[in-house]
Amino acid sequence: MGKRDYYEILGVPRDADQRQIKQAYRRLAMQLHPDRNPGDPEAEDRFKEAAEAYDVLSNPEKRELYDRFGHEGLHGQAGFSGVEDIFSHFGDLFSDFFGGDLFGARRSRPPRPIRGADLRYDLRISFEESLLGTKKKIELTQLRRCNDCDGTGFEPGTTPDMCPTCDGHGQVVQRTGFMTLTTSCPTCGGRGSIITFPCERCEGTGRAPYTRTVTATVPPGVDSGMRLRLGGEGEHPESAGEPGDLYIFIDVEPHSTLEREGNNLRMIAEVPYTRAILGHNIEIDLIGEQIDVQLPPGSQPGDEIRVEGKGVPNVGRPGRGDLIIEIRVRLPDEPTDEERALLERLDELAD
Repeated sequence: MGKRDYYEILGVPRDADQRQIKQAYRRLAMQLHPDRNPGDPEAEDRFKEAAEAYDVLSNPEKRELYDRFGHEGLHGQAGFSGVEDIFSHFGDLFSDFFGGDLFGARRSRPPRPIRGADLRYDLRISFEESLLGTKKKIELTQLRRCNDCDGTGFEPGTTPDMCPTCDGHGQVVQRTGFMTLTTSCPTCGGRGSIITFPCERCEGTGRAPYTRTVTATVPPGVDSGMRLRLGGEGEHPESAGEPGDLYIFIDVEPHSTLEREGNNLRMIAEVPYTRAILGHNIEIDLIGEQIDVQLPPGSQPGDEIRVEGKGVPNVGRPGRGDLIIEIRVRLPDEPTDEERALLERLDELAD
């Protein structure tokens, strides 16, 4: 079963403002909170579902992507691994919602692990690839966990020494009068240890540059300015934590005969004046297929023929736009004697 509509989950209209969205989520969060529904897996699932909907609709960028392309347009930017992830993500918000000591134990969470830096890659694709979809291999040089020392920063076979300044605690306490200030140790940077023999590959940082190839799947219907997200394909953090993400920004090359207008395709078809008058069957060589279009008798310059369902595919959901063909009538520069005679005869009949 596919995901439910986020607006339906929160019970708000599609034009709801941020205040309405926050109030709706507050109501559901209080109703479905795991501490109020112990041992109820259905309530927990609905709690996670509401959190995902709020995470998307309260973020203007994610909301715009969702409104335009549905769930698939988010490309993995929505969802939580579990209830603990929700509390970690919305810690301040739950404090505002519930206040005081209500669910206080839930709010006392350890800090979220450090994430590595996100990376950006600009990908240029052809117009045909944007309509049909494609797979692209991308070569990246990025900082990732050092393979030689497994990210520890010290040479294999050695061990770091305890920091003499903080005695391995990673913090130092400074007292001035009645004030006590605890800060990260300036000698070891808060690690509690000093690397005497740093890894040659990463020079003690725990990260080293690696060149690797990743495959990006570009769905049909993408346009310039859209982006794809490859989770976990960014850089690794210096300390323990999760890698960042890779964002691929799409740039589509123009086409020689087709022009995109939203999810519609537009083109110009030149036809002889005789066929514009009498009507004719036009063969259109569209990307990926050839279609026949009937030109009605008496077509005028600038008339348009709309072919439904032959435009740009919707990203991540069924359906596609239309093909709009603008008629351009081609007149002869210098008619032959035979053509002139026929035209003169036609002119006589028109009187």
